[in-house]
Amino acid sequence: MKKSSIIILAIVVIVLIIGGIFWAVKFDKGQNGEKISIRLKWLDQAQFAGFYYADKEGYYKKSGLDVKLNAGGVDFPAIQMVAGNSDQFGVTGADQILLAREKGIPVVALAVIYRKSPFVLFTLKDSGITAPQQFIGKKVGVKLGGNEELTYRAMMSNAGVDTKKFEEIPVKFDITPLLTKQIDVWPGYAINEPITAEEQGYPVNLIWPSDYNVNLYADTLFTTEDMIKNKPDVVREVVQATIKGWEQVLKNPEQAVTYTLQYSDKLNREHETKMMNASIPLVKPDSNPVGFMDKATWESMQTLLLKQGFTKQAVDIDKTFTTEFLP
Repeated sequence: MKKSSIIILAIVVIVLIIGGIFWAVKFDKGQNGEKISIRLKWLDQAQFAGFYYADKEGYYKKSGLDVKLNAGGVDFPAIQMVAGNSDQFGVTGADQILLAREKGIPVVALAVIYRKSPFVLFTLKDSGITAPQQFIGKKVGVKLGGNEELTYRAMMSNAGVDTKKFEEIPVKFDITPLLTKQIDVWPGYAINEPITAEEQGYPVNLIWPSDYNVNLYADTLFTTEDMIKNKPDVVREVVQATIKGWEQVLKNPEQAVTYTLQYSDKLNREHETKMMNASIPLVKPDSNPVGFMDKATWESMQTLLLKQGFTKQAVDIDKTFTTEFLP
């Protein structure tokens, strides 16, 4: 064999060996990647379909991550779970991040999933109540203490309606008092409770706070300042895989529902499909890409919190969110 042929053969062998090592390492990285967990805002449902899609399609694994999605709820608030290092990432309302920052909790928003909040007030169709001005003399349910109350009070203020002219009644999750007409107006989420009411044969009217210039970012992916400082590559991979998952949800909502059903045996396909269809225009309400957020909206949310007395001090908005990890 000629010397030149031997050299070429040796080069080919070396390239194959290096390539094999590269793919072996890449495969191992995907199979045994860094373990992280994401605490969702609430119980498993189509509201979080983008995370499920990213998980089931292997977007996290291909990025070298071993991701666990943890359901949230009253007993597992995302801010506390992430601040306490039980989870590395979480999903919560944008207002909760501002509230946490005021308390000195160093959490940082990475991407907004629901740019239009699903929170609404709703009434039974046959009540004829379709606007805040018609609440006068009625019984209005209020969820106290959270962003539901913040949004409600801001909406009533912007609508110019005196809340002393009707009865406010503290409520929780069971919508029976609305269906039995013990309460006239109910606070809830367009992707859930109104759908449940209509499934039970009660058509509803939706009253959107955005129609009264109240615009709050809702579900927001976040982490801690320490995570950003010490593991920026992990943060970038989580954000971009999650965004990719949500982009695919918009293209393949039926597949997204199929994946969602795999996370809880308590879910119903018909209900989750309705929830998925109601969520899509809230995740992408305009031409901006999935995950988009801007400083002006964060500043307006802070102004709203201060005006309504939910916070006492302004926080540094530039430290509250970052867009550097978005695709």
